[in-house]
Formats: sequence, C-alpha cells, structure tokens
Amino acid sequence: MTISGRTKVFSILAQPVHHVRTPQALNALFKERCYDGVVVPIEVAPGDGIAKALDALRAFNNWGGTLVTIPHKTAVPALCDTLTERARVAGAVNVVRRERDGSLTGELLDGVGFVRGLRDGGFDPNGKAVFLAGAGGAASAIAFALVEAGVSRLTVVNRSQPKSQELVSRLQERFPTASFATVGTPKAHDIVINGTSLGLRDDDPLPIDPRLLEPEMLVAEVIMSPAETALLCEARQRGCLVHPGGAMLKGQLTEIFSFLTA
Repeated sequence: MTISGRTKVFSILAQPVHHVRTPQALNALFKERCYDGVVVPIEVAPGDGIAKALDALRAFNNWGGTLVTIPHKTAVPALCDTLTERARVAGAVNVVRRERDGSLTGELLDGVGFVRGLRDGGFDPNGKAVFLAGAGGAASAIAFALVEAGVSRLTVVNRSQPKSQELVSRLQERFPTASFATVGTPKAHDIVINGTSLGLRDDDPLPIDPRLLEPEMLVAEVIMSPAETALLCEARQRGCLVHPGGAMLKGQLTEIFSFLTA
C-alpha cells in the first residue's frame, strides 16, 4: 500500500495502544477492497487528552474518523455532534466518522460484532441467560446487542454497582419487556462474558471467580490480546466452552468499514 496526499487517514485512540489489533485488520481490508486509506494507532490519555485529540483531529481535512477503545469509549459520546440510537442508549462509542462539514458522528459496533462472532462460532444467544462482567464501553455495547438478539435474561455486574444500574436503567427504557439484574454470580447462566479490561496485563486479577464456572457454560472474552486470557485458560480447565475476544473484531470489520467510508 502506497500512502499519498490522497490517502484518507483514520486513527485508533487508546491507552495503552500496544494491544490493539484493529489497525492491522482494517488496513488489510482496505487493501483487499482497493480503498485508499490507512489506520494509525495513537496513544491518548483520558480526560482532557481525548477531548484535545478529537478537537485537533477534526480540523484535518484528510482525516476520515477514528476507532475508539479502552479507556475512552464512554467519554467520547459527549465529544460527538451526533450519535446513533445504539450509541446513545448504551452511552458509549467505538467508532467516529468525520463528516464533510467537520462534525463528528459516533457509532457503537462492538456489540454487533460480538453477537455476530458468537453466531459465527455456533453460539446463538437467543433465549440464553447471560452473565456480563463490566459496564464500561465494550460491555455496554454487548449488553445492548444481546438484548436485541433476544437473550432471556441479562445480569450485569460491575465493581461500581451504580454504573451497572445506570446501564440497566437505560436498557430497560429501550427494552421494557426484557429481564435484567445487577447482582448475582455466573451460576445458572448459559453464557458468561468478561466485558472488562482485566486480562490485558499479565498481573491483572481475574474478572470472574473461576470457581463459579460450570462445564456447560460458554465463557467469552472481549480482550483480543492475549488471544487466550487467564480467564479462558481457567474456563477451559473446568470443561467450559471458550470464545476468544478476536471474534468480536472479525464480526464487526465490515460494519466498521461501511460506517467509516460512507
């Protein structure tokens, strides 16, 4: 791929940024589809850092938008000019498109990709009871998509319970007939998901007590690197089915491409 003055430049904003895999995958898709674009990883601090970065980037006429990952997904909605319904309800954004007038439109595709990845792996969440650890950006996206996919019950547990209660409150407003809980354990659930950032670092504690996992469960990750986290290793040893985080990225690549290049 040759980068020229005509190349559309995209970014991915994260901290840390070393673990990201989306630039490699999206750059490969650009090449496959003969699209003149490139994605560049940028490490940005939270707080004022992300706000300043987006303000600066929107001034670049050849910047087409950005992907957003840990820890910025829940901060970016307030920095966008327009949000899709999915992003508004979940309160998170993982992809931003710069419109021709310089305005920013935020979308949330993590959940769409996660559910597609589950289905592509042979696991249909429809009618299943799901335990979700986390209520941040990725978890919010997954929660929204799981309810859309018809799960029978969704338990959202977060270290800060008010955060999980706030997420469930937004979901209940959008899906009034769905069944939710904000307390509980993985027991009596069909699918157990780590929607937190725990697992990115070797010294991270486990996001879920593995003693609560049962062989008939499917244990799924959002962490893409390492491909097999400590949680998935523990789950496999207990006879659970496991679903790696990389499937979420694969499931949403086409949607990301379509959104950014629209």
